Amino acid sequence: MENSSSSSSSNSVYRECLRNHAASLGSYATDGCGEFTLDIDVSSSSLQCAACGCHRNFHRKVTCPSAMEGLQGGGSGDMMEYSGGDVGRMEVGERSSRKRFRTKFSAEQKEKMLAFAEKLGWKLQRREVDDEIERFCKSVGVTRQVFKVWMHNHKNNSNSSNSSANLSSLTQ
Repeated sequence: MENSSSSSSSNSVYRECLRNHAASLGSYATDGCGEFTLDIDVSSSSLQCAACGCHRNFHRKVTCPSAMEGLQGGGSGDMMEYSGGDVGRMEVGERSSRKRFRTKFSAEQKEKMLAFAEKLGWKLQRREVDDEIERFCKSVGVTRQVFKVWMHNHKNNSNSSNSSANLSSLTQ
């Protein structure tokens, strides 16, 4: 018996079974099969595991690092080794550690954006006011995209009839 099928690439090994046997119950439970073993009793075209009976696609596929060396020019170590426990996740470089920048607005910016958004009717879709929107964004010191996101996030908090109460909530 072997770890991977001879018809597949010799660079891949299929490890533990990840099939959720309790999905119909709304829960999560695996069968505990630790490694795919080709069932030779079944026809050669079948890719069933001898240990758990699941198809090979339910087993976690691991590409051997030696195969990646040729592709990466010496193996840079971008692939992390699986260490058990939770389902392994590949993390590349600093993408996972970089936080999204959060824009902070001054009270004056918020007041100006609130007044201008009410003037526009909380929509940026009218093309005839594009130049006016660009001028406003430059005067306030934000990009059009930042202003658009701010409008989307605050349009439900504002009512033109109750703008003074909302102004205080938006500027806090």
